Amino acid sequence: MKLLEDKILAEGRALSTSILKVDSFINHQVDPDLMNEIGKEFARYFKDCHVTKVLTIESSGIAPSVYTAMHLGVPMIILKKQTSKILNSNVAQTNITSFTKGTSYELTLSLDYVNENDTVLIVDDFLANGEAATGAVRLAQTAGAKIAGIGILIEKSFQKGRQRLIDQGLNVYSLARVARLDEGVIEFVRH
Repeated sequence: MKLLEDKILAEGRALSTSILKVDSFINHQVDPDLMNEIGKEFARYFKDCHVTKVLTIESSGIAPSVYTAMHLGVPMIILKKQTSKILNSNVAQTNITSFTKGTSYELTLSLDYVNENDTVLIVDDFLANGEAATGAVRLAQTAGAKIAGIGILIEKSFQKGRQRLIDQGLNVYSLARVARLDEGVIEFVRH
């Protein structure tokens, strides 16, 4: 998606060979016009997949997921990274490790909102090693849901995440595929 790639080049910062900072429009400050266009694009791509729910992991995936769900006309479900006193029963949990933060956490899905009648689209901000997306898939499958696919804003194509998801038979659609990062350098995969 050229609009997202242009925004990454204009405002993103490559801090190293593996870290891309995009907090001015995705993480800390959110560009609603960009998120709306991202939502439209995911809705266009997955329109024939019979999506009934959009799932995301808190917190950076929430904005693009809300717009995607809006354009698909379905609810959006947030997978929680921290346990809650009100989410203590009828939940599915799985442990995942964040590439960016280098920490593990228990990802939680309330089974009150996803079941065997659902076809879910998982939307996330980054794809690196595929750990978060694989955890979200595990939770959706535990609930009995079918997986329409994985929508990713920014894929680090030089890492193993895409192949890991494809090996699971999943449809992966990334809007911006980064081929290489280095301090001050951002290069995209060209088709």
